[in-house]
Amino acid sequence: MIARGGPRPAPGTLTRLYFDAMATYDRPDAMNVRTGPGQWQSISHRETERRVRQLSLGLRDLGLQPGDRVALISENRPEWAIVDWACLTARLADVPIYPSLPAEQVVHPINDSGATVIFVSSEVHAAKVASVRAQCPALKHVITFTSERIAGSDLTLAELTARGAALDSPERAAQWKAEALSVQPDDLATLIYTSGTTGLPKGVMLTHDNIYSNVQASLQVLPFNLGHEVALSFLPLCHSFERMGDYCYWAVGAAIHYVEGFDLVPICLQEARPTFAMSVPRLYEKMYARAFENALASGAIKKRIFFWARGVADRWADVKLSGREPSGPVAWQYALAQKLVFSKISARTGGRMRYFVSGGAPLAAEINKFFYAAGLTILEGYGLTETSPVIGVNTPAAFRIGTIGRPIAGVEVQIASDGEVLTRGPHVMKGYWNHPKATAEAIDADGWFHTGDIGVLEDDYLRITDRKKDIIVTAGGKNIAPQPIENGFKLNKYVSQAVMIGDKRRFPVVLVVPDFATLERWAALHNIFWSERAQLLQMPTIQQKMEKEITEECEKMKLASFETPKKVGLLEHDFTVDRGELTPTLKVKRRVIDKDYAAVIDKLYEATGPE
Repeated sequence: MIARGGPRPAPGTLTRLYFDAMATYDRPDAMNVRTGPGQWQSISHRETERRVRQLSLGLRDLGLQPGDRVALISENRPEWAIVDWACLTARLADVPIYPSLPAEQVVHPINDSGATVIFVSSEVHAAKVASVRAQCPALKHVITFTSERIAGSDLTLAELTARGAALDSPERAAQWKAEALSVQPDDLATLIYTSGTTGLPKGVMLTHDNIYSNVQASLQVLPFNLGHEVALSFLPLCHSFERMGDYCYWAVGAAIHYVEGFDLVPICLQEARPTFAMSVPRLYEKMYARAFENALASGAIKKRIFFWARGVADRWADVKLSGREPSGPVAWQYALAQKLVFSKISARTGGRMRYFVSGGAPLAAEINKFFYAAGLTILEGYGLTETSPVIGVNTPAAFRIGTIGRPIAGVEVQIASDGEVLTRGPHVMKGYWNHPKATAEAIDADGWFHTGDIGVLEDDYLRITDRKKDIIVTAGGKNIAPQPIENGFKLNKYVSQAVMIGDKRRFPVVLVVPDFATLERWAALHNIFWSERAQLLQMPTIQQKMEKEITEECEKMKLASFETPKKVGLLEHDFTVDRGELTPTLKVKRRVIDKDYAAVIDKLYEATGPE
């Protein structure tokens, strides 16, 4: 069976999208950057066009020719987007590099792509590039976003823009626009290096039409309010999810507010008061945990009100999700629950949020339903860098929690005999840069891209169950899909992160990073004293407490015996990108965890003895 979206959008280019938006919208706040607490500086559409044009002319004045590659290391900020548009209109392909990567991991994408120019946002990133520049022989220019040249840089962004401004004129501007619009749909737009859960990252070749078709198809189903959206951009723009989302924002004339770090998101939600935002599940998990933490920390009356409201909202959601309209006691009780409880959760997002979009990893159905019931709709979607990225997404008109929606326009999906999700359409990458063999392995002779994910189709709705390479096969031959189980554990208020281990072993175990705020509060109430967290985790009482919580979650999920972890290992620190335990998009590197925590894991298996 093949699930198909609507007719594929007509081929197009990102430069056409850029100029169409410029002709349609004239906002004074097209791009916005935070300059201090409660302070945002705005850049208009007209100012953006001038800066993009002059930077584009400056790049060509450096000697770059159509098809050349330009690398970029920066947090989310207007300059990131301006450099991107400047490269696209100069018919160059940019190579975004995650700012969180250490210096030694920056070398490969620079050299593999053959980038001759790199933009860096700060002294930190300039120093990073300077430390490895001798290993990048093709790199000719390092350009910083800083106000003045710094050690390791050759030019500033302002200086390169000034070079372009010296060449600018009405005639040159018209020539620039005509050349930008001469880009062909199949021309390379960007090289995005995969996050590399195994091996060296590969450069994903995305054409103008790969991304353009994905934007146009997404605009058909996502409920954007043309010219009136206020968007928060905080996932790394290096990642195809946020980048495609920002192209959507540009196309609909949204006011884009750039957030440089994930830690600033709660503050910026309050300040920018967005109507639209895209995120990975980690944000929603934290919001969910915070809501329950606040309820449990309140007095007895407020706690009872919260759980009453949650029950009411759950019943209301069941009626809505069945396609009916709530009425009678459910309707008026829900209105009261909104006023007493859920309006406060909405207020923490700024009070104007119309829709969240979730992607990058599976979102626990219980979390999605909780926010839906609270009046905050999360439209869960799915895709990969290699698919530009969206394959399918839930919409207000076709919304089914636990799935990632139906394929978008132009996209086909089918399930292979081994359960792998395959997809075909204009969204599928041109291939991997310098890797024809890997390209042939990923895209078969019929044009189907093999995603590496396991899933099922239900009335054309796609449900992702796990990553093919993450499937745990025990020594006894039992197959375990760890992601849904891990998501179940993370619903527990005492659990911050959880990773299942057990491939080629007798049975699974789970490594858990506790939610220390909740666990420490419980310990204090039970007169348990400790000086360091490592000491706390070694206490038998704490171990028993966490094992009890995990056991209860296993019972709720009705896990089979072979799926149930036999032991729980407690870890002191959250998994991080800096330590290489998470990809920059916060996916767990299971093999890294298995290796780095080998001593903890081995001890768990030793403790259980033979079965």
